[in-house]
Amino acid sequence: MRWLITFLFCSSTVLAQSDLGNWMMYFGTNKIDNHWSIHTEAQHRNYTVQPQLEQLLLRTGVNYKFDNGLMLTGGYANITNHEFQSSRIGPEVEEHRIWQQLITANYFGKAKLEHRFRYEQRWIESEFKTRYRYRGMLFYPLNTASIEVGTYYLGIYDEIFLQPGATTFDRNRLYGGVGYKYASNIQFQLGYLLQTVGSTTKQYLQFGLIFDT
Repeated sequence: MRWLITFLFCSSTVLAQSDLGNWMMYFGTNKIDNHWSIHTEAQHRNYTVQPQLEQLLLRTGVNYKFDNGLMLTGGYANITNHEFQSSRIGPEVEEHRIWQQLITANYFGKAKLEHRFRYEQRWIESEFKTRYRYRGMLFYPLNTASIEVGTYYLGIYDEIFLQPGATTFDRNRLYGGVGYKYASNIQFQLGYLLQTVGSTTKQYLQFGLIFDT
């Protein structure tokens, strides 16, 4: 676990920054058969390194995996947004979201490049919006020829968010991190995210658990 110690040591140099937040994330794929599965996801996003809830995201959906490896998903998400240091117990803004996505991948030697295309229909209180997202993510195993049990790997992605309207650009997320495949159905990821919304960029530490039944 030397990579974990190194990551936490390097992170400590920026922990004092007030603009550094953290995301605690869980992703699950619950298999039904060779084609169908259920997607489950929870993300607890904080304004600061210490728990100060910014956003709670709960998302689920139904996956269909084609024989050629393409994955098609449709589902629902509930998102609650909280103001920084608010005295209110509940969220200030609640969003209901319907989403559809397609995932495909290319392989270059040891590297895997995953493409994720997502379309969202969003009900934010009384306002309705739509949004298009594209994420290109590179996975690269460090100590094995492919990602298998015991593999440490790099994960790097960039995701752009676009929406119809006067302001087409919604946001961009740039991420880099390290993952570890602990078991055939369990992976851990630690990473660093830069999110740009308009002219503002914020930093987040990410801690992820991936569990496939």
